[in-house]
Amino acid sequence: MKTIKLLSLVLVLGFISSCEKEPMNETLTENSVQEKKQVSKEIRKKVAELNFNSKYVEKQDMLLPDGSFTENYLIEGDIAMTEEQMFELSPASITNKQYRTYNLVSTPKTINVIGYTGGSQALTSKQQNALSWAIDNYNALNLGITFTLTYGTNYTPYDIVVYQNPNGQAGGVAGFPSNGNPYKYVQIFSGMEAYSTNTNEHVITHEIGHAVGLRHTDWFSRESCGQSGESAGSDGAVHIPGTPTGFDATSVMLACFGANEDGEFGSNDVIALDYLY
Repeated sequence: MKTIKLLSLVLVLGFISSCEKEPMNETLTENSVQEKKQVSKEIRKKVAELNFNSKYVEKQDMLLPDGSFTENYLIEGDIAMTEEQMFELSPASITNKQYRTYNLVSTPKTINVIGYTGGSQALTSKQQNALSWAIDNYNALNLGITFTLTYGTNYTPYDIVVYQNPNGQAGGVAGFPSNGNPYKYVQIFSGMEAYSTNTNEHVITHEIGHAVGLRHTDWFSRESCGQSGESAGSDGAVHIPGTPTGFDATSVMLACFGANEDGEFGSNDVIALDYLY
């Protein structure tokens, strides 16, 4: 979601770079490399047109809370998008800087969130605490979107379900809003149990940020991952007024996260959310 990736190509939990950041999902296994090769040129071209980094896209079967899978594409390590969603978007509909998408949640709106507690997809006690802290942080901003939170297994009627993917990796995955609603499925990887509650709070806050329309703050460089990235150009990147146009090391929306995050919004994250909502 970071040089632990938030919230893939998936980063192995044990990897820590010299800057102590883990690309959240950025370690390539042999299988993920093979899967990446199956992404068509047409899809990569579309990803690039939408001003995402076309180097970081792979086809995946995304685990859902009930144990079933849905096919989509994983972009920049933690953004899930179907082919249909990709081709519904135009370059002008993707924005960023503190960056956002034009796909936002309609306001005013109460977003009902459930932390999933069933089977192997259940959030751990640490993840549940982190989710509570993340929701409190959003609600403390007094935005046009507010959040309720409960825990259980009947996630169908809820706007967002936050659940664990028991894959042993670090990071998470979410997607962008559609039809004025937040993205429903927020995955937190089970490898996050090795990190503090604050770092789990950071990852959950980041992935909920995607679900309400925020993009990676350093989408243009992936500097937080120790990478140079690809220039995305200006056509789909709309700057949120009042936020910096360069690298912001304090943003919760950086592509990669460190092992000792405090889980709190940076000042420019607050400006961005206040402007949008």
